[in-house]
Amino acid sequence: MLLAGCTGGDGGGPTGSTTLPETSEVRVPDVAERLELQLSIPWSAVFLPDGTAIISERDTARLKAVPAGGGGRETINLGEVPGVSAAGEGGLLGLALSPGFASDRYLYMYFTAQEDNRIARAGVQETGDGGLSLDRPEVIFTGIPKANTHNGGRIRFGPDGFLYVGTGDSQRRNQPQDPDALGGKILRLTADGGPAPGNPFGNAVYSLGHRNVQGLAWDSAGRLWASEFGPDVNDELNLIVSGGNYGWPAVTGAPRRPEFQDAKVVWPSTSESSPSGLEIVGSTAYLGALRGQRLWTVPLAGEEAGTPVGHFTRQYGRIRDVIRTPEGGFWLLTNNENPDSVLVLPPLP
Repeated sequence: MLLAGCTGGDGGGPTGSTTLPETSEVRVPDVAERLELQLSIPWSAVFLPDGTAIISERDTARLKAVPAGGGGRETINLGEVPGVSAAGEGGLLGLALSPGFASDRYLYMYFTAQEDNRIARAGVQETGDGGLSLDRPEVIFTGIPKANTHNGGRIRFGPDGFLYVGTGDSQRRNQPQDPDALGGKILRLTADGGPAPGNPFGNAVYSLGHRNVQGLAWDSAGRLWASEFGPDVNDELNLIVSGGNYGWPAVTGAPRRPEFQDAKVVWPSTSESSPSGLEIVGSTAYLGALRGQRLWTVPLAGEEAGTPVGHFTRQYGRIRDVIRTPEGGFWLLTNNENPDSVLVLPPLP
């Protein structure tokens, strides 16, 4: 792999695409509570309209619900998602709630099956005793390549009502630059699993040239940002544009080659980041870091990003996902396997 002449970064700390004044630095509240829910590698979480949280566990393929107002100490086992084949980085991964959940009750899930990665949806129903049950999942999209690593897995509905899907290259280096392949992409789908109208290549692909997309979020202007694992250098935060080519495997980082989109933030050392779940609030991006074992905040200014600032460095271990709570704070999902916990941050000041 010949990347030395075309990667961004100089081996120093993380760099943004622009320099913002120091007053733009964001203060992050201290962790108010640590929920010990006996979780096993939680990968994603969503909040239902009533405040109930649903969490996916990667290796067990279980969905667990944490009732609103229950003190966060009890969980409801919604059951094991059928067809999940967990191994390596694959298993039950991202979750997304339908924009029309109030009427359709759909929970969407991305998971690794025996032959591929796929997306399914299932109705979440209220039971007579005030609990929840899960309908049998309906698979709506298949064929995303799988491997022991680089499975992607983040899914999220955008402001346009379409489902965005981050995939990995599944160790197949020919996939990311092929607009007809599903690996190494961000996909854009209808709620029923078809290619969204207006996609740049006439299929499900929205952007290409990705190595392993892990986080998706939109800023207040409706711009899509994505976090992405680099190889042994150059983790990235990218501003995603329709049809954009983000360079992998030819380049990483911000090499300023006109045929590729430069990353807006580059972490030259992947030991500092391996950015996973992503949220954006106001003009700040919040990213969980796995190898870096911290929460990164990144100031945003339109289409540019400033210098990242780390928080909770190596205090809580690997942070897989960052989820905005209905109260305006955050949940951070840890992935330390002993067992894992949920870190609760109070609402931002």
